[in-house]
Amino acid sequence: MERTVGRPGQGSAGNAFSDDVAFLKGHRETIVLSSADQRSQVAVVPSMCGRVFTTTATGESGTSYGFLNREVIASTVALPKINGYGGEDRFWLGPEGGQFAIFFGQGDRFTLDDWQTPAPIDTEAYRVTARDKSNIAMTHEASFTNFSGNTLKVRIDRTVRLIDRQTACKDLGVALGATSCVAFETDNAITNTGPAAWTGDTGMLSIWTLGMFKPSPRCTAVIPYEAGSVADRGSVVNDDYFGKVPADRLATNDRAIFFRADGVKRTKIGTSPRRSRSLCGSWDPELNVLTLVSFIRPAGATEYVNSMWELQKEPFAGDVINAYNDAGNADGSASFYELESSSPALALAPGQSGRHVSRTVHFTGPRADVDRIVRATLEVSLDEIEQSLPATPRG
Repeated sequence: MERTVGRPGQGSAGNAFSDDVAFLKGHRETIVLSSADQRSQVAVVPSMCGRVFTTTATGESGTSYGFLNREVIASTVALPKINGYGGEDRFWLGPEGGQFAIFFGQGDRFTLDDWQTPAPIDTEAYRVTARDKSNIAMTHEASFTNFSGNTLKVRIDRTVRLIDRQTACKDLGVALGATSCVAFETDNAITNTGPAAWTGDTGMLSIWTLGMFKPSPRCTAVIPYEAGSVADRGSVVNDDYFGKVPADRLATNDRAIFFRADGVKRTKIGTSPRRSRSLCGSWDPELNVLTLVSFIRPAGATEYVNSMWELQKEPFAGDVINAYNDAGNADGSASFYELESSSPALALAPGQSGRHVSRTVHFTGPRADVDRIVRATLEVSLDEIEQSLPATPRG
């Protein structure tokens, strides 16, 4: 899906956090985590799979950073394929495609007509088990039957934490300076509650966290990568998901991958275990926001589920990091981009658990300070990001 006219986004790119929270509260119970000074805030909706919907770094009247699909949130009728509510961090499980897919059933074709998002990671409510001003813990019981006909029973445990801004900066190795910042993490665990082990012969699951953000014409996703030859590390980037990404939407230098996040053309990329680091991000000059997504990656992990929509020769040769650009509706509404990360494939015996922790941080403020932060984290400058792709893509 693509379009060439219309302003990306489902509404004002500069929606205030208070407006988005008021809208959410009008439809579902919404829990807001807040710092002591009320500047850093995080809105969580347990009844929509425990989504972190949006955040702000500058208080209730400040910019709301998450993408909200208001039409879908407000609807009382669930959509048949996926309910793209939005949210800066949503809990999913992989693989999406392949012989162990949980988005396709036995006998399905790997086409959009047969594709179906499982309800436990789309529409079902998670039960709150604990909460305070900066944390909320949730749980859910679920069952998935994969393309090969094997049933995997799961307990999902998900905790959302508001992270102190100074702690977030220290962990990133940067100083806050004159910028404002909001940081949160999701601590996601799944436990095999069935009678059989998950193996490479019957299928394994991975924890998959996806953040949906507002696009803009000049927004660019940035993925640092491990250098090395193709012979040693394989391709720098996988852009085969929905057809090759046009050259005016994807570029690389010797340190990073640059991917257009304008919400105009449906495109997706990924990076393999031999190329991926534990960090990716985006820069939006229109919103003046630098977004960083980091995650805990087990040392030595090489097997990641493959979500390509096909019967696969290598079902555990998937990507660690993905970035996705969605064109939204035909009129240009409801467009977004995503920053995504996955755990390794989880070979869990009955009663065993696997875990994936993802942290999202937004910085906004004077350009010099943001530039200092992006150089220290993504290892590129704001100028490099802004000059990495043509000013006007072909579509």
